[in-house]
Amino acid sequence: MTDIERVGVVGCGQMGAGIAEVCARAGLDVMVAETTGEALELGRTRLTNSLGKAAERGKITAAERDATLGRLSFTTDLGEFADRDLVIEAVVENEQVKTEIFQVLDQVITRPDAILASNTSSIPLVKLAVATSRPDQVIGIHFFNPAPVQKLVELIPALTTAEETIKRSEALVQDVLGKHAIRAQDRSGFVVNALLIPYLLSAIRMFESGIASREDIDNGMELGCAHPMGPLKLTDLIGLDTVASVAESMYHEYKEPLYAAPPLLARMVDAGRLGRKSGSGFYAY
Repeated sequence: MTDIERVGVVGCGQMGAGIAEVCARAGLDVMVAETTGEALELGRTRLTNSLGKAAERGKITAAERDATLGRLSFTTDLGEFADRDLVIEAVVENEQVKTEIFQVLDQVITRPDAILASNTSSIPLVKLAVATSRPDQVIGIHFFNPAPVQKLVELIPALTTAEETIKRSEALVQDVLGKHAIRAQDRSGFVVNALLIPYLLSAIRMFESGIASREDIDNGMELGCAHPMGPLKLTDLIGLDTVASVAESMYHEYKEPLYAAPPLLARMVDAGRLGRKSGSGFYAY
């Protein structure tokens, strides 16, 4: 078990809402923060709809749905996170934005042993840790989309992270949330994205060069390699902007050509074709 009972989640987009749902369904007191009232209402609707669908599909009962909603609260003021035992940041994959959030959390959270975690998929954890006065209590807790369904969570300690922080985080992830935790070093991409991103970029280059159609590329991996989803469909699901951001971070760290984003990916992001969340990417939604 774990001593973590009150959780804060910064960001209520696709990942933040999923993380908040996972924690609330596990019986934790969850407060979600967004920058504006409008974004907060969108996040609240996203959570309510997700829990409603889970109840309709028989994944949870109506009583469990209502109890989960009762454990969720919402705010636009990070100062209300003062009593949180753990805060998970799940905002845009931007180092400056994340750093500023960690600096604010460091000032407002009053519990001396509170853990500050990031759901980052590529930004060095040590950079976020040293922005606080408690670098030993900063760790990466990286969920996968959709968080209520995917069983894996990557735990990424920074060079500064205390072993006690790692143990408490691992106990929460495995014993309370029921996920499978794997540990990774604080290197851009960690385990999964270090393997996944080059694969996705290769598929985009193949499509860009006209070697095969998008359908044939995806069918090749689905029917030939038993992947549940082809790489271009998966890129649309993840978000083209997210894939581009992770690729940029990995290329910055390793300087390996296979991590460089293809021109087509950059152009599609510039055009706002971000995948499912924008209604169009490699496919239309």
